[in-house]
Amino acid sequence: MVVHQLSRVDARRVAVRAQLLDAARPTSLLDLVHQLTLLQIDPIAAIAPNADLVAWSRLGSSYSPADLDGALAGRDLLELRAMIRPSADLALYRADMAGWGSAAVGDLRAWRASQRDWVLANDACRLDILERLARSGPLPSRELPDRCVVPWRSTGWTNNRNVSQLLEFMVLRGEVAIAGRRGADRLWDLATRVYPDDPVVDRADALRIRNERRLRSLGIARARGPECPVEPADVGDAGEAAVVDGVKGSWRVDPALLGQPFAGRVTLLSPFDRLIHDRKRMVELFEFDYQLEMYKPAAKRRWGYFALPILVGDRLLGKLDATADRRAGQLRVTTIHQDVPFDAETLAAVHDEIKDLAHWLELDPV
Repeated sequence: MVVHQLSRVDARRVAVRAQLLDAARPTSLLDLVHQLTLLQIDPIAAIAPNADLVAWSRLGSSYSPADLDGALAGRDLLELRAMIRPSADLALYRADMAGWGSAAVGDLRAWRASQRDWVLANDACRLDILERLARSGPLPSRELPDRCVVPWRSTGWTNNRNVSQLLEFMVLRGEVAIAGRRGADRLWDLATRVYPDDPVVDRADALRIRNERRLRSLGIARARGPECPVEPADVGDAGEAAVVDGVKGSWRVDPALLGQPFAGRVTLLSPFDRLIHDRKRMVELFEFDYQLEMYKPAAKRRWGYFALPILVGDRLLGKLDATADRRAGQLRVTTIHQDVPFDAETLAAVHDEIKDLAHWLELDPV
């Protein structure tokens, strides 16, 4: 069995290259999403919506959010559980959808069994939603009446939001899908009208392919990790085994990314960027101290409400505290936090990226 011995520099360069953040910029949004496998949707837009900011970090100012809107409208890309994915990848999830909640109670984790039982208890409401969508869809959730007999209980913001929660489970069952958006409202329709009619991939094969694609997008990842409800951070047996100097445990690496020459660049990252989304991997490989601080009181923030990590080559060397004030037409830069002092070339490149970001946002940098 091959076990690759990597330095931290090797591992970081594999990760940066896999995420299309090296000097060889991609030129196509669809190719970009195919390689990354997803763009995460997040409502926080202190600078720009996450999906757009991630695309800008790779494509630069040639990227327009209208490109993403057009790809979604044309169904080249689809929204699935707050992730924008290539339409062709939906076939990798349909077997899981068909089997959602079908195992015996003893074979399911307690929280999964309770979700299944809640849906079954509200089956009349589920069937009513399907009938209304078949007749009048696509529709926003507020136009679907709440006929649940058992309310959804949660300690979070979903408490008693019965219809929206039921729709989320109906997505997992492969019954409904997001057909588009009207302003901030998601439009729901029958999945058969939204998803491509591609052959469903066998469940075991689909898991293997998803793991392989995830590793190709991350470059290097752990084989096993904590359960993540939407997008795992681990990759199973995909790729080949590796160890990283100074880091405990074993890794899986995409061998196609090893031994290649590396040329980096300077760019600004979304706090939700997949390069740093797995904060444990971020610390292990990049030794980068970072947290998203928007939920902290202002007095306790070290770097800012929505600080953007600064990537320099294969290293994360600082954070940019900036906010887009669209009403004033300004990109307001508060601080460039330097974890280590920047040399003149790096500082000039960071300023160039700030100017490019402001130009893309059609704002004046202040």
